[in-house]
Order: sequence, then structure tokens, then C-alpha cells
Amino acid sequence: MDVIGPSKRRRLLLTGLVAAVAAPAVLTRPSFAQPKGATPSEKAPEKPGEEVTPPEDLMREHGVLDRVLMLYEAGMRMYGANEDFDPSLMTQSAGIVRDFIHDYHEKSEEQHVFPRFKAAGKMTDLVGTLERQHEAGRKVTETVLRLAPSGRSNADDRRQLVAAMQSFITMYRPHAAREDTELFPKLKDVVSAHEYDAMAEDFEKKEHELFGADGFEKMTARVAALEQQMGIFDLNQFTPR
Repeated sequence: MDVIGPSKRRRLLLTGLVAAVAAPAVLTRPSFAQPKGATPSEKAPEKPGEEVTPPEDLMREHGVLDRVLMLYEAGMRMYGANEDFDPSLMTQSAGIVRDFIHDYHEKSEEQHVFPRFKAAGKMTDLVGTLERQHEAGRKVTETVLRLAPSGRSNADDRRQLVAAMQSFITMYRPHAAREDTELFPKLKDVVSAHEYDAMAEDFEKKEHELFGADGFEKMTARVAALEQQMGIFDLNQFTPR
């Protein structure tokens, strides 16, 4: 019996303990809990639970961002080939960037992450650049949302739209990569253990306020639906032949 908690702070209860509560006479482990033929002494040590840490939380949200960048790239290819497709797919993609990335993910960084590095006097140049890129990104997203409805029918709007999406991709790929590899791994060095735990709680609380329970899962489902409509959902198509 698997018990999964809220969207981000998933607490994986020990299967043996759960089974003991549900059916005291039968204590079993799922097949993945120990290797075949393992003796009791060879079983993996049991852990009371695991949580999604603030850096892990932010990094997986970058995964949502990168999937939207792929939607942008697919749209740019279609515009370049003059293919007929629903322009609302680009509007919806940019809407996810606005709602989930700018208004939630980046706000979390600006309110909880960046100030800690500034207070510690560490990586301040990088933080300043990241903040400026957030502001620039919001302006580009406004442009995409404004031009997407007419991008299929108006050549000049299409040119500006493609340029805006390309500039967004060009900035955010290195932006997210630098955060993932340089900033986030150092977060634990500039906060106390209590602040670190509280930050995770703050992230989850805000996500629930904005998107309801399982907000991350709902957002990834929205992205997947757009990928299917844009014809880029099947991962096999990206494998070199």
C-alpha cells in the first residue's frame, strides 16, 4: 500500500509499517524494496521519510520551463514552414510561462532565495543578473501573449513573435542552467536548517494558493496536453536514428 502526501512534500511511509496497520497478520515488502534472494540482513536500511528540498523543487520547475521552451521551438518551426496550426497553442504556452514561471517560480526565487545570498554577500553579481533577466523575461512574455493570436495571419506580427520567442529561449536556457549548477547547490550554505525547512513550506503553501492541491502535477499535465497537440509528446522522435 503506497501513501503519497501533498504535491511537493511527499512522505513515503514504510511499506511494512503501513501493512502492519492495515493487516497486522501480514507484513510484506514490495518487490523493489529488496533484491531477489536477499536475506533479512541484506535488506536496504529503512528511512522514516523523504522530502523534496527547496533546490530540488526549483529544479523540477525548471523542467516545466524547458518543456515550454520546446513548445516555443516547435511553434517557431511551424511558423517558418508556414504550417497551419492553432495559434492559441502559443498563447497557452506563454500563459504557463506567465502563471507558473514568472508569477510563482521566479517570485519564490526573488522572495526567498536571492535575498539570502545578498544578505550573506555571496554570488551577488550572479543574483543581480538573474533578477534583471526575470524582468526582461516578463516583458518578452507580454510580447508573446500580445502577438500570438495574430502570428499566423499577420506576417509582421509573426516575425516579431518568432524573434521574441527566440530571445526568450536564448536567455532562459543559460539562466536556468546557471541557477541549477551554481546558485541552488549553494543555498544550504547561506540559510539555517530551520530557514531551509521553512522555505520548502513556503513554496508549497504558495503553490497551493495559486494552483490548488497537486499544482505541479496539474501544470505538467497542461504542458503534456500542449505537447500532444503540437506533435512533440512522443519522446522517441528525438532519438537519433
